Amino acid sequence: MHPNMDVLRTSWTPRHRARLLTLFTTNTSNLRELNTSLNTSTQHKISVLLVDDQQLFRSGLAIIVGAQPDMRVVAQASDGTEALELIATHTPDVVLMDVQMSPMDGVEAVRRLYAQTDAALLKARPLPKVIMLTTFDWDQHAASAVRHGASGFILKDSTPEFVCESIRAVHSGSSVIAPQNLAALLDSEPVPVPEVPAAFCQLTEREKEIFATVSLGLTNQEISTKLFLSESTVKTHIGAILRKLDLRDRVQIVVYSYENKISR
Repeated sequence: MHPNMDVLRTSWTPRHRARLLTLFTTNTSNLRELNTSLNTSTQHKISVLLVDDQQLFRSGLAIIVGAQPDMRVVAQASDGTEALELIATHTPDVVLMDVQMSPMDGVEAVRRLYAQTDAALLKARPLPKVIMLTTFDWDQHAASAVRHGASGFILKDSTPEFVCESIRAVHSGSSVIAPQNLAALLDSEPVPVPEVPAAFCQLTEREKEIFATVSLGLTNQEISTKLFLSESTVKTHIGAILRKLDLRDRVQIVVYSYENKISR
C-alpha cells in the first residue's frame, strides 16, 4: 500500500466535497443523461407506490407520475403501515415515501421493509427501491432511512421532471440525493467518533483502497483506471465491502465514510 494511503480520521476536505457534489448532483439534466446512458427501457412501465399523509400532495404526484409513458401508479398510502401492506400486495418497483407521517413514519417503514430476511420470500417478491421525500434540505430522519436501505432522498418541492428522472435513476440501480441535501450533509458539524469501526478494520488493504475511491465519488470505470484493475474486479471488491460493512449501496458507503470520519 502506498505510504500516503494510510487511513486518516479527518473531516471532509474541499476536494472531497467537490468530487461528491459532482457525483451526486442529481439535477434534472444530469439524471436524464444518466438514465439515457443506462438505456432505461420504456417497454416495462415502472410501477410506483406513493406514500404521503397529505392527500392533496399525493394526488398531485399521482397525476405527474401517471402522465409519464414509462410509469404507472399502482397504489397510494397515507402512512407507513398502509405502505407495507400495499407493497406486499402490489410489489411496486419504486416507492416514493414521505419521511414524517403518523402513526408509522417513513423511516420505520423503511427499517421494517429492509429488515426482511426470508430468502425464499425475497426471491419470489423482490423489495422495491425507496426514495424518501422530505421538506428540509438536510433531514436526519431521511438520512437514517438511507442507512436502513432507502436509495436516497429528495425535497418535496422538487420539480416534476426532477422527481420522474429520480424514479428512473433509482429503478435502474442508481441512488439519488439532491445537491442541496448533500451540501448540507457535507457542511454539517461532524459527530466525534472514538475509533475506526471494527468492521472497517476487517477490510483488506485493497478493499480499504477501493472504499476510499468510492467515498470520493469515483465511478467503477474511474476506479478501474486509477487502480489498474478490471471493472469486474472493482465490482467484486465493492460487493465485498458492502457485505462486510452491512451496507446496501454506494450512497451508504459515502454516509458511512462521513459519519466515521474515514478518509484516505
